[in-house]
Amino acid sequence: MVDSLASSSMDRITDEVGSLRRSLQSRVGYERTNTTFALCFIDGLSYAEEAVTSAIHWGLDDIPLIGGSAGDDLKFETTRLISNGKVASDSAIIVLITTEIPFHVFKTDNFVPTDEKLVVTASDPDHRIVREFNATNAAEEYAASVGVIPQMLTPLSFASHPVVVKVGGEFYCRSIQKMHADGSLSFFCAIDDGVVLSIAQPKNMVESTRAALRDVEERLGGIDMILGFDCVLRRLDARNRQVFREISELYKVNNVIGFGTYGEQYRSMHLNQTFTGIAFGERQAAE
Repeated sequence: MVDSLASSSMDRITDEVGSLRRSLQSRVGYERTNTTFALCFIDGLSYAEEAVTSAIHWGLDDIPLIGGSAGDDLKFETTRLISNGKVASDSAIIVLITTEIPFHVFKTDNFVPTDEKLVVTASDPDHRIVREFNATNAAEEYAASVGVIPQMLTPLSFASHPVVVKVGGEFYCRSIQKMHADGSLSFFCAIDDGVVLSIAQPKNMVESTRAALRDVEERLGGIDMILGFDCVLRRLDARNRQVFREISELYKVNNVIGFGTYGEQYRSMHLNQTFTGIAFGERQAAE
């Protein structure tokens, strides 16, 4: 467990991950990066997931990372993590696991960008708050872009109409957490002045999830089980679109267990409105 994320240097976290790697290496006799993966669990209200995920990734080198941000059932008050009987907020838990069972880390979402752009023109990056889009009140501009009135914005609105940002040629969701009385918007991910966001258009969640799971199954030659991290806004969107039962059935068929999250970690990235997972192959395939 890494305590006090608000006052921790990222170098300290990278060093602790390096120490964890050496500890694992001493226990198994040698370092096996191709049979090792990392799990991380981070306080979803710490405003630190991007920096912490990047620091962990640096310490891991080639070891794949998967994880999620702890939530509190959309109260946005306090989230807690537990490690070896210790309960803490403003913290992260990092776990390294080596196994002979084949595995594959993956992610899936169901949105594509549109041409509707929102440029952040006033923000509070430390608290992930956007005050203005396109030099206009954030809630008003966002609501106009998705075709609703600001007074009707709810977590369900944000789940159904996420915004995405382009990073390294790929688009990633930057989900909105809530609206404040002054019309500013809190985000689940890092935000800053000058960031260009695109309103996203939903794809069929069931089909995109089924395709992702099918690809994983083909890669592994069969799925034993999947440890998954499913964004709370993705689950809200599934209920809104009345596909929650179908998504649940897909998870059941593929032996998915795991967590509902306030954000997801995948390799070096902190994501939103995504299902990230690590799938394990059939035990016979490891022999």
